[in-house]
Amino acid sequence: MIIKNVSYINPVAKTAEPCDILISDGRVASFAKAGTLNDADEKVIDATGLYACPGFFDIHVHFRDPGFTHKEDIYTGAAAAKRGGYTGVVMMANTDPAIDNEETLSYVQNKGLNTGIHVFTCATVTKGLKGEELTDMDKLKKHGAVGFTDDGIPIMDAELLKKAMIKCKELDVPISLHEEDRTMIKENGINSGFASNHYNLFGSPSEAEVSIVRRDIEIAKETGVKLDVQHVSTAGAVELIRKAHKEGYDNIYAEVTPHHFSLTETALFEYGSNAKMNPPLRTEEDRLSVIEGIKDGTICCIATDHAPHALNEKQLPLTKAPSGIIGLETAFSLGFEKLVKEGHISIFRLIELLAVGPRSLYNMKCPAINEGDPADIAIFSMSEKWVFDKSVSRSFNTPFAGREMTGKIKYTICGGRIVYEDV
Repeated sequence: MIIKNVSYINPVAKTAEPCDILISDGRVASFAKAGTLNDADEKVIDATGLYACPGFFDIHVHFRDPGFTHKEDIYTGAAAAKRGGYTGVVMMANTDPAIDNEETLSYVQNKGLNTGIHVFTCATVTKGLKGEELTDMDKLKKHGAVGFTDDGIPIMDAELLKKAMIKCKELDVPISLHEEDRTMIKENGINSGFASNHYNLFGSPSEAEVSIVRRDIEIAKETGVKLDVQHVSTAGAVELIRKAHKEGYDNIYAEVTPHHFSLTETALFEYGSNAKMNPPLRTEEDRLSVIEGIKDGTICCIATDHAPHALNEKQLPLTKAPSGIIGLETAFSLGFEKLVKEGHISIFRLIELLAVGPRSLYNMKCPAINEGDPADIAIFSMSEKWVFDKSVSRSFNTPFAGREMTGKIKYTICGGRIVYEDV
C-alpha cells in the first residue's frame, strides 16, 4: 500500500511533513518525498489535503461483552473505535461475569482477535467487583491482562487498595481507579450544585472525587505503583495531580474524557440523561481547569470512557437512567474543535494525547513513528465538516447526536490493512 501526498504528523518529533508512505508486510517500509512513490502493483490512497498520524489508543472503553451485549459487543465496539481512528483499545472489566477469572479473560481476548484492531483488556482488582477480596493478579497477568481496575466502582477499603497497588507494582502493570467517595453522593451522574438544585436533588459533589484522589495519590506515592486517575472531572483533582508531579512522582497518570473538556453541568438541561455520566459534568471552572491540566502536561491522555446504553435505558427518568455516553467516534473531532481550534494546544499535542500518552501508561511504543514500525495509522481531514447523525456502535446515547463537527477520520489502518474507510 502507498499513501500518497499526505502530511504526516509525528507527535514525538513535532513535525508535519508532506510525504508518501510505503507500507509493506504490515509495517512502514519508508517515508519518501511527496509524489515520488509509484507502483502499479500497490494499492494507492490519494491523501492529498489530508493528514496522517499514529493510530489512536483508548485506555478506557466499555464494550459490554459478556453480559450486556444488547448495549454493545466487542465487534460493534471495535467498529466504533475504527471509525474514530483508533487502532487499539483497553477494555474495562465490569462485564457480567466480570473479568476476574481466566475463562472470561480468554473469552474477551479471543473475540478481540477478530476485530482488525488491537483489543486489550484489564482484569478486576477485586473478585466480583465487590471490593472485598483481591483477584489472583499473578494468574490474570500471566494470561494477558494488561492492568487492573474496578472501574465503575470505587475501592473504599484503603488497606485492600494498598495491597493491590503493591501487587501491581510487583507485576509492573498500572492500576486504574474510579475516584469517588460514594458516601458523599446521593444521586450519581448529576453535579451537586447548579445542576442538582435545578432538579431539587443533592447530586454528586466535587469533593467526592477530590477526597479519594487525594487518598489514592498518597498510597501510590508510598507504593510506587503506576496509578491511572480515571476520567478527571474537577479542578481540585487536577491540582492534586499537578502537585504530585511537581514533587517528582511521575508514576501518577491522569486521563480526561472529551465530554469533560467540552461540556458543563448545564448540558443536562438540554440533553437530559444523554448528558448524565459518572463522574458528572461539572462547572465551567472545572472544565477550564481540566483544559489547563491538558495544556501543562498534568493530564497525559484523552480516554473516551465509551459507555453504551440502550435507548430504553436512557429514556428512564433522570435519576433512574444509567450514567455514560458513547465517545469513540467523536473524540478526535471534539479534541480538534475544543482544544486545537480554540487555541489551547497544538495538533501535535492532541495527537500525543490520543496516541502517545495512552500507550505510555502500558509501556507500549507508539507505532508508525519510524520506518520499520507497525503500520497503525489514522488519516484525517482538519477542514471537513460532518454531522454525527448515526453510530456504528450498537447504542447512540450521546449529547453530540446531530451535531455538526469539524475534523473527520477518513481512514484507519491497522497492521497495514485498511480497517475503516469513510465512504
